[in-house]
Amino acid sequence: MKEFFLVAISVMIFVVIFQIAKASEYVSVLKGEEKSRKQNNKINGFLLIAFLVFGMLGAWYCNELYFKHTLFPQGSASVQGEKIDLMLYITIAVTGIVFIITQVLLFWFCYKYQEKDGKKAYFFPHNNKLELLWTTVPAIFLTVLVVFGLKYWFKMTSDAPKDAVLVEITGHQFGWEMRYPGKDGVLGKKSHKLYNKPMGNSLGVDFDDPESHDDIHVSTEMHIPVGRPVKLVINAQDVIHDVGLPHFRMKMDAVPGIPTTMWFTPKYTTEEMKVRTGNPDFTYEISCDQMCGQGHFSMKGIIVVESEADYLKWLGGQKAEYATLVKKAEDTAPKTDSTAKTTAMIQPALSNNQ
Repeated sequence: MKEFFLVAISVMIFVVIFQIAKASEYVSVLKGEEKSRKQNNKINGFLLIAFLVFGMLGAWYCNELYFKHTLFPQGSASVQGEKIDLMLYITIAVTGIVFIITQVLLFWFCYKYQEKDGKKAYFFPHNNKLELLWTTVPAIFLTVLVVFGLKYWFKMTSDAPKDAVLVEITGHQFGWEMRYPGKDGVLGKKSHKLYNKPMGNSLGVDFDDPESHDDIHVSTEMHIPVGRPVKLVINAQDVIHDVGLPHFRMKMDAVPGIPTTMWFTPKYTTEEMKVRTGNPDFTYEISCDQMCGQGHFSMKGIIVVESEADYLKWLGGQKAEYATLVKKAEDTAPKTDSTAKTTAMIQPALSNNQ
């Protein structure tokens, strides 16, 4: 309701200004163009100052009204994201100060140095020192910000710590699928030529590779432990997607045929974030931050951050994808077939895009 009244008031102010402008046009016809032009000039100067004041107040009010609805009050949910927040705050502070100074000067100059009788405009064609100053200073600030950005970027895309949890995440229109290595800690090979969703091999895993036999395939939901580095190996099956982790301040493109990686360390479990945000339904979200088609808006995944013990318990309760597919093939195969024969029957089906 409050927003409605603000819009209504804004519309009324616009209507009043419009009516004043129309009235001034009629007055100009009666008084003469020159006198009318000077009066309009004074009115415009006053309106510019009013626009400056109300514009600044509006920006402040919007910040007070909507800041609590952003992700900033709850802080970054990852250790690496703290640096991203710091860099963003510095950027906002620097650009904000420059914005306020330049806008105040812009509107004040328009008002103070408006046309007046007996005053002549000063012609100021060029000044080398001034040009050098307003070119060099912004360039220095921007260079520093870019250097810090590259530093943090190289950090989160560098080799993850050896004890990092490895998770492969694959995007497709319009969803995410996760794969975890088994006890060997190594993900089996994949190939787009082996994609066979009807048989269950939706990720194109090469089951001729022994290292793939203990891999775990999970759809939609990713489980990771708190306080431990997590390395993501990111893939896409059709078009370019983007793994967006807003609460962790991380994002990375998912490009078909070119695996990308990044790593981060979660700081808070999902349950802790429910308390921090005051939202009992809070969930960590995986969003697609790259327009990828009509269903882009619905391409969402869930991350469950939990204690190490709960994570290991969840992981222990998952079945290897290979064993699940073999069991499925055995259940559908003729009763006379042996397990070895059934496995031999399904392996070509798993390894060929039929």
